[in-house]
Amino acid sequence: MAFDLPSLKGRALRLLSGREYSRFELERKLQRFEEAPGSLALALDDLQAKGFISEQRVVESVVNRRAAKLGATRIRQELQAKGLDPQAVSDAVAELRGTELVRARAVWQKKFGLAPEDAAERARQMRFLASRGFGGDTIHQVMSGGGDD
Repeated sequence: MAFDLPSLKGRALRLLSGREYSRFELERKLQRFEEAPGSLALALDDLQAKGFISEQRVVESVVNRRAAKLGATRIRQELQAKGLDPQAVSDAVAELRGTELVRARAVWQKKFGLAPEDAAERARQMRFLASRGFGGDTIHQVMSGGGDD
């Protein structure tokens, strides 16, 4: 008894049941399963028309999952890597910039909690925040204020 392989739509729905994916990500993941040229595009068009694929939900999902740990720059990179609309990415990042300092202080407090004792430790803490995607101005405010606001 032979089992049928899942259709492109079935594979896409299985992926989408775990988390939100952008159309670009689904195309990349599923293109090796495409048997007839254009069949993947048709399947994804249908899923998008039915609301299973939503760029707005992908943006919201990434922001909700990552904002507590990452700065706006790093989140921008993640959203851009998903092939999302540049305007949607810009809007999300602009919104994140308003809470950047509060989020950076929370990340710093959780990781370090104490002001650096010397220049080497200060540089290490600053590099840590920079690696998380926080901007230079934000990092300097966190380091000068010690997170005590």
